[in-house]
Amino acid sequence: MGAGPVGLAAAAHLVDRGLEPLVLEAGPAAGTAVREWAHVRLFSPWAEVTDPAAEKLLAPTGWTRPDATTYPTGGDWAERYLQPLADALGDRVRYGATVTGVARAGRDRIVDAGRDRQPFTVHVRSADGREERIAARAVIDASGTWSQPGPLGADGLPALGEATAADHISYRVPDLRDARVRARYAGRRTAVVGSGASAFTALAALADLAEEEPGTHAVWILRRDLTGSTYGGGEADRLPARGALGLRAKAAVEGGRASAVTAFRTQAVERDADRLVLVAEDGRRLDPVDEVIVLTGLRPELAFLSEVRLGLDERLEAPVALAPLIDPNVHSCGTVRPHGVRELSHPEKDLYLVGMKSYGRAPTFLALTGYEQVRSIAAALAGDHEAAERVELTLPETGVCGGAGLYDTPEAGDGDGGCCGAPGTLRIGGAGTGC
Repeated sequence: MGAGPVGLAAAAHLVDRGLEPLVLEAGPAAGTAVREWAHVRLFSPWAEVTDPAAEKLLAPTGWTRPDATTYPTGGDWAERYLQPLADALGDRVRYGATVTGVARAGRDRIVDAGRDRQPFTVHVRSADGREERIAARAVIDASGTWSQPGPLGADGLPALGEATAADHISYRVPDLRDARVRARYAGRRTAVVGSGASAFTALAALADLAEEEPGTHAVWILRRDLTGSTYGGGEADRLPARGALGLRAKAAVEGGRASAVTAFRTQAVERDADRLVLVAEDGRRLDPVDEVIVLTGLRPELAFLSEVRLGLDERLEAPVALAPLIDPNVHSCGTVRPHGVRELSHPEKDLYLVGMKSYGRAPTFLALTGYEQVRSIAAALAGDHEAAERVELTLPETGVCGGAGLYDTPEAGDGDGGCCGAPGTLRIGGAGTGC
């Protein structure tokens, strides 16, 4: 499920193993979610965002990888790699196919008898509304988390009034090249809620806009206090573009083009004529803003998997064996080791969540990690258990890490993971956002 980078890589590895994949993509093209941030540049170069089995499948088509040392935008990644890969897979990829449910044929999640001997039944709705069921030996869910952004409310639920203020709230980094988007923020006061690379990106972009459009100002809302690593690794970061991003956000605040409000945990959003007022749990009220950009992370959609047996960590919504390896309370970039079928297995045999979906609410995912996941799973499905257990990936150094800790105060960890919260992050106009 999903014709993004990891879903297509899974298909390529299955083909390489002599197995037959069917990729179901809800959108109209490969990399539909990636295309929604087409304006953003990855921090990872081409060498780290293509998969070996995919390149093998692409080779007969005359495809060649772009300069390995250059950095693609999301649009580049989709048009120059993902779509050609999907085209090479041909009829194995179906577009406009939304998965609405997964189960064992004739078995709801309660029934034990003969369960593992039954194929999966995948319920699909096509773009024209037609419904069908597809039988499958195994299911690999690479549908990602893009469709499930975190809310404004600090308790993980929407803030009071968030839904009714939706016309002034966005959950994406704005593409200020678009005239309509630019007009939405030019000359206006915008709250940016979040502490990771996506928030840095929005701050940097709005700071650039402020230089061109008088009256433009960003108010950065942090749920924690400022610490030494709030702005990331800076010049010490081994991903230079990511380090530069944090420095640009810092310069925006110190230069007065943005202001920071710390330890502000939003409970409600209220209308003030055509503007919004954010209210914290402690009763503090901010001056009115025209727009709010909420960049508080992503989370997995699990409703369509309700009839299969998942083993998920109760906090991260990641596979139980994987969760301790990626817990952002403990780990940051550079400390998550490669992993495969063992860590990704569930009580439901031959069902796997991979890519961003496998990380649940954790933000530390790298494309290379996803490619290693599906290599291992394809080997296991082909019966090559030795290859499935073998680690075939050495992750690149990902730079300075400020430690763990997701709560408000320095005592919870001298740093918020901000420098490392989204390795494999993105860049827009010289700035980046997590993916």
